[in-house]
Amino acid sequence: MHLILTVGEVVAPVFFLAIIGFVWVRMGFDYQIEFVTRMAMTLSIPCLIFVALMETEIPPAALTTLSLATVVAYAAVTAAMLALVAVFRLDMRTYLAPLIFGNTGNLGLPLALFAFGAEGLGYAVVVFAIMAIYSFTIGIWMVAGGGSPLKALKEPLVWGTLLGALFLWQDWQTPTFLTNTLDLIGQLAIPLMLITLGVAVARLSPKSLGMPLVLSVLKAVACIGLAWATGAWFGLPPVALAVLILQVATPVAVTSYLLAAKYGADADAVASLVVVSTTLSVLTLPLVLAFVI
Repeated sequence: MHLILTVGEVVAPVFFLAIIGFVWVRMGFDYQIEFVTRMAMTLSIPCLIFVALMETEIPPAALTTLSLATVVAYAAVTAAMLALVAVFRLDMRTYLAPLIFGNTGNLGLPLALFAFGAEGLGYAVVVFAIMAIYSFTIGIWMVAGGGSPLKALKEPLVWGTLLGALFLWQDWQTPTFLTNTLDLIGQLAIPLMLITLGVAVARLSPKSLGMPLVLSVLKAVACIGLAWATGAWFGLPPVALAVLILQVATPVAVTSYLLAAKYGADADAVASLVVVSTTLSVLTLPLVLAFVI
């Protein structure tokens, strides 16, 4: 019973905020999802990552090990999803990137924060930053069928990560007034991302459920297994291992739908994946938390 209550305390705020966004749209209120997403990706999330890395008390060596484990885990997930797409003879541009990249921002960051506190958030932003850089480079190439990975250097999120890592490595600190300002801006990120997730799910119209359900289940099982195996192989400490599993196991990201629509992939098919995998995560993520807490 205590475990159930603990998991409920972690999961409930996350899904309640998403429900607020869902209900907001269903009631007919306006929500400028492109504006909010742009503000989050260019301002609040970079500040969140920078401050979290700068102020983390996690040893740099532990973050380095987690970074290597994250790269290996996503390489393994990429190989597994390539095989899955080939077996089911799916369109590579439409399905590969969504099956690889989870919602590590909207869901992973708040879940790690609520489950493991500041330490969990410190680990989670590392996984999120690596996934985001991968998504903005190779991920866009997968969907668009081309393009230069150097475009990622234009993303504030990438610079927030690099600067945060530099400040952590050198043990630098920004002046208190600037730290407080950046921290306040960063605090916008988590509630904004969760409410936006609910809005996006409310607006998406899945065209089918059968194949997306099969793919979502296989994605969840593969990601959980590969993340656990990779983290154990690297000998990650318990919290770092738990965060890696949680982040890699998150459902299909809403940004996958936006990229599919932008670059001419089958956006309706990706919308089905987002809705089904996010709904399925109501069951899978609490189970993951119950296992790792």
